[in-house]
Amino acid sequence: MNKPLPTVAILGASGLIGQAVATSLRRDGFPIVPIARRFTAAQRAVFGDALVVSSFVSLEAVDLERLLAETSADIVVNCAGVLQEGAHGRPDEVHSAFVARLVAALGASPAPSLLVQLSIPGRDEDDHTDFARTKRDAERTIRASLLPHVILRPGLVVAPAAYGGSAMIRALAALPIDLPTREAGSPFATTDICDIADTIAFVGRSWRDGARDWSATWEVVDRRKTTVGDVVNDFRDRFGGPKLRLPSASWLMGLGARLGDLAARLGWSPPIRSTALTEMRRGVAGDPEPWIAATGIEPTPLAATLDALPTTVQDRWFARLYLAKALIVASLVLFWCLSGLIALTVAFGAARAILVDHGFSTPVANAITVISSLVDIAIGVAIAFRRTCAWGLIAGIVGSLGYMAGALVLTPDLWIEPLGALVKTGPAIVLMLVALAILDDR
Repeated sequence: MNKPLPTVAILGASGLIGQAVATSLRRDGFPIVPIARRFTAAQRAVFGDALVVSSFVSLEAVDLERLLAETSADIVVNCAGVLQEGAHGRPDEVHSAFVARLVAALGASPAPSLLVQLSIPGRDEDDHTDFARTKRDAERTIRASLLPHVILRPGLVVAPAAYGGSAMIRALAALPIDLPTREAGSPFATTDICDIADTIAFVGRSWRDGARDWSATWEVVDRRKTTVGDVVNDFRDRFGGPKLRLPSASWLMGLGARLGDLAARLGWSPPIRSTALTEMRRGVAGDPEPWIAATGIEPTPLAATLDALPTTVQDRWFARLYLAKALIVASLVLFWCLSGLIALTVAFGAARAILVDHGFSTPVANAITVISSLVDIAIGVAIAFRRTCAWGLIAGIVGSLGYMAGALVLTPDLWIEPLGALVKTGPAIVLMLVALAILDDR
């Protein structure tokens, strides 16, 4: 009779890799404990009572030890990671410091546990970005601890869901542009998400069968040597992207990365940032042969991975809307902030005059103009920040409907004003509804 499969705790189980690993392991019969700072409603429905909500990255070693002891986990899979400083933390916090505390917690546990760490492919001395440096620091900490461990180094992870880099590739495939030569020619290894899950399942079964002396580092990537351009073109062929494309310049990629850095300061998680661009230009490559030899798992070619992906209209909508989302939010921020600033400054007299001409006293007209302008600016600022964006959009919709209703009662002639200022408020409301509909990242 076979021994029961080991319990696996997945740290960062709400992310692209973590959720896929948790789902796959559970399907293979492993008892799982998904752990994350926050889960979506859909993830809660999938994982049910098994999930644990915890800001585990910020826990001290003793609290981590207690958390893991409560899960009775035999294997801990760490999928936590951040590309660059932002709303989800800094690379040194999430990679170096947290992994050091995690290692201390596992080392203090009386029962031996296996640590599976998700890292990045490349040379051990890679330190060209904080992301790469801290990932390597985490690896060195794990090796020095002498804990049983397996370090997995996937390339660009391709899964049915899309987030971050994989979402960006889908979006680029839907655009009628070609990448600049510099970026298109960079090595870009890919990894099927199933290969990661299958590798962890292989290690889990070996652990059940008594294998305890684990100290492995495997690069889990496709055998085929591909470039960024190859991968984008493969996605474009799969999803029926545009055949006619315009050339683009590297400076545009740099500008997009700087705008992404700015958006991150407002709490957003943009797929293109300066670190992502640096990593793309450096290239992603690895040698899968040691992993293949140790596990017997044959890497899934990108073509087979793409064949398994759905190509429905919903997937094409996502690819086309992914980058449009940034334009929609940015345009709404400018719309509200500029409308408030203009009415409060250069157009203050004209805005006040409209109210005075419709029977309002000058002091009341002044007050209404100032208050409405400040409300407009506040709505724009709220939309700009990820944490308050939804509330800002709702306030914008309510405010727009209020303006339209107020004008209908107090100044109905403005509805037939030649420039159609009030009539144009309707499409603005629709655009805010669209922004609300596509606001979620996961």
